[in-house]
Amino acid sequence: MKFRLGLIIGLVTGFLLGARAGRERYDQLVAAFTKIRSNDQVQQAADIAERSTRKTRAAAGNTLVGTASTLRERAAR
Repeated sequence: MKFRLGLIIGLVTGFLLGARAGRERYDQLVAAFTKIRSNDQVQQAADIAERSTRKTRAAAGNTLVGTASTLRERAAR
């Protein structure tokens, strides 16, 4: 419950601050994000993270598919 309340408060705060900042600030943030994302070191770190989590993500996806199939079968009974 605490996490959910904190998440809601954070989202509302971000929305209000973003609404006050306006389009110019939004464009500045997008430009900064694009600059960071295009950095070679950041791209290399993202590639390493993607490769290191590939098997785990595939296993989680397979587990979800299996669970969904099981639930579907049980619901059909």
